[in-house]
Amino acid sequence: MLLGCIGDDFTGSSDLGNTLTKAGMRTVQYVGVPDGPAEAGVEAGVVALKSRSVPVEEAVRASLAALDWLLAQGCEQILFKYCSTFDSTPEGNIGPVAEALAERLGADRVIVCPAFPGAGRTVYQGHLFVADRLLSESGMENHPLTPMTDPDLRRWLARQVSGAVGHVPSEVVLKGAAAIRARLDASDARLIVCDAIRDADLMALGTAAAGLRLVTGGSGIAMGLPENFRAQGQLSETAGAWRGQGGRAAVLSGSCSTATREQVARHDGPRREVTAEALMAGEVTPQEVTDWALAQDGLPLVYSSADPDVVRAAQARFGREAVAGRIEAFFAETARALVAGGVTRLITAGGETSGAVVEALAPGALEIGPEIAPGVPCLRAGADLVLALKSGNFGGPGFFAEADALLGRGA
Repeated sequence: MLLGCIGDDFTGSSDLGNTLTKAGMRTVQYVGVPDGPAEAGVEAGVVALKSRSVPVEEAVRASLAALDWLLAQGCEQILFKYCSTFDSTPEGNIGPVAEALAERLGADRVIVCPAFPGAGRTVYQGHLFVADRLLSESGMENHPLTPMTDPDLRRWLARQVSGAVGHVPSEVVLKGAAAIRARLDASDARLIVCDAIRDADLMALGTAAAGLRLVTGGSGIAMGLPENFRAQGQLSETAGAWRGQGGRAAVLSGSCSTATREQVARHDGPRREVTAEALMAGEVTPQEVTDWALAQDGLPLVYSSADPDVVRAAQARFGREAVAGRIEAFFAETARALVAGGVTRLITAGGETSGAVVEALAPGALEIGPEIAPGVPCLRAGADLVLALKSGNFGGPGFFAEADALLGRGA
């Protein structure tokens, strides 16, 4: 294994696997830290954790365990993958995990770049934009777990770490890899936010990252990394063939993002809303909802993707962690019941929802397939099950139907 990757959630990890596969690396996504060695021939391993919103100490511990396993597989470089909207709180978990990984690896220059221009995420003058909006005005300020209220990555990250935070501005990035590397090497900071507004900037950053022990960012930062291994003649250039899956399909959506709520509103099929109040009161059960979904024609959608004001009201009444835990447990049990009932194509929306579903299904490893939308690939989780794990803000208005069609293509 050449490139070892640690993802802080499951949707982001599949996004990263998609990027690396398209760039020509034989990539496997692992659900948690594997118990044994990787199979022969894997060039990039992505260990998917559910560490984005857990306590800082737990996130650091899990990430270091993933690092130890990846180093045991012979990885030459480590990539810590987090969301392209830098989902975190003032306490973490991005900064503490990055610092812990850097310390373990002895890395003194670490790129920090969540940019993903293909999905509208860019970094300019250290500020993160979503399309033409600052992060703090993009809807992410209403995130129920990690509200992003400051678009200045340097300032936000500095609140999470003990050391200084550096910066490589666009005027340097636009000059190319050599200029970027010179600025990185001259920095007094260990963690260095790098601007990127185009895919070409990410490619230049990737070239500049050659030989660095640790790189951090969104999936976009991985675009240029495979070329470094290719230049050394280390890639096999073999690609696996994808086969779709016939049978029944269903959608589970727990994301409250603007994009997902539009996708829910536009869904042309049977829909069943599950409110936080109903769950907390025990008025709805996974088996009841599963029975409803299996009785529907077409593509049934089960969702708790409420307006931010509704979410805040539920959190105020029952407690944020209690609501989040109940919703995740509900979707996990529903996913198990759906698969047991014959669903073979399952689409999920939301990082926490997708993480709960994948942990419940426990596929072990996921084969990366074709891209459904930027950042969202098809995934094979077993002989008779395929998945699409979508981050909240990813995909167009018709994503659910598009995902179902591609998951079943060629079956």
